[in-house]
Amino acid sequence: MTDGSVHEGGSVHEGGFVYEALPMRVVFGRGSLARLPEEAERTGARRILVLSTPQQRDLAARVAGLLGPRAVGVFDQARMHVPVETVAAAEAVADGLAADGCVAAGGGSTIGLSKALALRRGLPVVAVPTTYAGSEMTPIWGLTENGRKTTGRDPVVLPRGVVYDPDLTMTLPAAVSVTSGVNAIAHAVEALYAPDGSPVVAAMAEQGVRDLAAALPSLAADTGDTSDTGDTAGREAALRGAWLCGACLGATTMSLHHKLCHVLGGMLNLPHAETHAVMLPHVAAYNLPAAPGADAALRRALGAYDAAAALAALATGPGVPGGLRELGVAEADLDRVADEVLAAPYANPRPVNRPELAALLRAAWTGSTPGGTS
Repeated sequence: MTDGSVHEGGSVHEGGFVYEALPMRVVFGRGSLARLPEEAERTGARRILVLSTPQQRDLAARVAGLLGPRAVGVFDQARMHVPVETVAAAEAVADGLAADGCVAAGGGSTIGLSKALALRRGLPVVAVPTTYAGSEMTPIWGLTENGRKTTGRDPVVLPRGVVYDPDLTMTLPAAVSVTSGVNAIAHAVEALYAPDGSPVVAAMAEQGVRDLAAALPSLAADTGDTSDTGDTAGREAALRGAWLCGACLGATTMSLHHKLCHVLGGMLNLPHAETHAVMLPHVAAYNLPAAPGADAALRRALGAYDAAAALAALATGPGVPGGLRELGVAEADLDRVADEVLAAPYANPRPVNRPELAALLRAAWTGSTPGGTS
C-alpha cells in the first residue's frame, strides 16, 4: 500500500474511511417546479402517476398539469408511516393506469409512498419536496404493518431527481416548518456519531445543522407573507439544510434516535416530524457525552455551549409539542416502547440499558429538560 489508508483485504486503517456518493440529480431554486417536465423526461417514464396526501391534492393537480399527457393520474391518499394498505391501494391504481413512473409532490409521507412503489413495482421517482423531512435524499424505505414499522435500504428507491423549489414551502405552517426542520437536523446529529461516518458526511452534517438552526427561528414566527424577502432567504436556507441533512442520513447508519422514532411512530401512529422534534433533544443529551467529536461539531453549528439545550430551544413554538404526552402517548405505553427498542437495537455511541432508556422516555413524555428524569 502506498497511501497508508487501507490494509490488504479491504479493511480500513484507523483514521481512514469509506464514502460512497449516491447518484442524485438536484434542481434547486425559486421557480424550479417549472423544470419538472424535463426532470420527469430524464427518467424515461411515459405514464406518470402523481402522488400526494389529501391535503396536497391541489399541488398534485398542478404537477399533473405541468406534466401534461405524460401524467396519467393522481393518487392523493399518501399517509404517514407508509401503511402497507396504502401501498397496496397505490399499486392497484398504478397497475390499472399502466404507470411506469411517479412524481411525489409533498413531504415525507408522500415520498415514502413513492419509495414503496419503487421498491415493489420498480417505478422511477422524481421528488418535489414541500417540507424539510429530507427523505428524498436517502435510499431508506419504511413500511408499517400491524403497528410495526420496518425499514431497509435499497438504491432502487432513491429518487432519480429532486426538484427543490422554495416557493412551494412559502405557505408551510410555522409549526410544520419547525418540526420538519428539527426532523432534518436529527439526521445530521446521528450521522455525526454514526459508526460509518466520514469527514465528508461530517462536513455536510455541520453545515446542514448550521443552515437550519439559522433559519428556523424566523420561520417559527413566520406569518406566511410571501412578499417578505427575509422569509424567502430563510426558506431557501432551510431547504438547503434539509438537503444536506437528508444526504447524511442516506450515507450512514441510524442510531437510537431513529429507532425510538420508528417504534413510536409505527406502534402508536404518532406524527412523524413532531415525534422527532420531541425526542431529539433528549437523545442528544443522552448520546453526546459519549461522542465528543459530534458534540463539538453541533456546538459550532448551533452557536451554543450546550447542544442538547440548543436543540430543545429550536423545537419550540406555537403548535410544537413539548412532550410525548401532548401527542397522545399514555404513560403506560412507555414500557411497550422500551421493550420494542431493546428487542432489536440500532448501533449507538452509548450503550442503552433498560433503566436509562426508561428515564429518557419519561423525560420526553413529561417534556422535562433534556437529560432530566422528571
